Amino acid sequence: MTEFPESLISPSTSCEGCSQNTPLGFEFDFAYQPIIDLRDRSIFAHEALVRGTKGEGAASVLEQVNDSNRYRFDQQCRTKAIKGASHLGMSSYLSINFMPNAVYRPELCIRSTLEAAREHNFPLERLIFETLESEHIDNYRHLTHVLREYREFGFKTAIDDFGAGYSGLALLADFQPDLLKLDMGLIRNIHLDRARQAIVRGVVTMCTDLGVTVIAEGIEQAEERDFLADCGIFLMQGYWFAKPAFKALAQVDPGVWQTA
Repeated sequence: MTEFPESLISPSTSCEGCSQNTPLGFEFDFAYQPIIDLRDRSIFAHEALVRGTKGEGAASVLEQVNDSNRYRFDQQCRTKAIKGASHLGMSSYLSINFMPNAVYRPELCIRSTLEAAREHNFPLERLIFETLESEHIDNYRHLTHVLREYREFGFKTAIDDFGAGYSGLALLADFQPDLLKLDMGLIRNIHLDRARQAIVRGVVTMCTDLGVTVIAEGIEQAEERDFLADCGIFLMQGYWFAKPAFKALAQVDPGVWQTA
């Protein structure tokens, strides 16, 4: 397990956001959805998806996030997701979405994440941090700096919802993450859509050249799964394999491996 930098865990290390002690004001929890690897039918990772305390959808939580509590919410997302994964005995990677606009200084704001991983004995090298390509970023250079810092800590990095947002190819040109998740808008009925097929093939070729692994999310049909596998994509996520399980690890039905 990766050793923890004691200088970053020390209470004397702080930044503007870290000094905010105001309670968040609302509660939330997580559901976990598996990302599977078609090559050996294993679970590569689980993505932590925010939910209400009774399993309500993410919108019921996110509508309560604003500029005044964004940092505290982002920090609690990390610590709660790690705690939940540890208690569930998760042995795969854990993928956590983070808000770049909530990170002041990545080398300092990561402190609570390190503390949670140490407390719950969750290896740092099994953490993936996803940033939404569809989220508006106040400072583009700040985002790439955060991603590079996280990589230095030994975390894997991912761009989520690629193809749906603001930065797209410009972000990928400046920073090559470990993982790139194709937006489900590109995946839906891809086996019937020549335009989407051409785009996805192009992204796969580009990512192969850049050493980036592609994940297809939003898989709902065997035909989508099979086309993407033919394109060389083997990491997939979606209802076809398993819906998010609230405070649990979802079971993948053996029937999902059958050909269309």
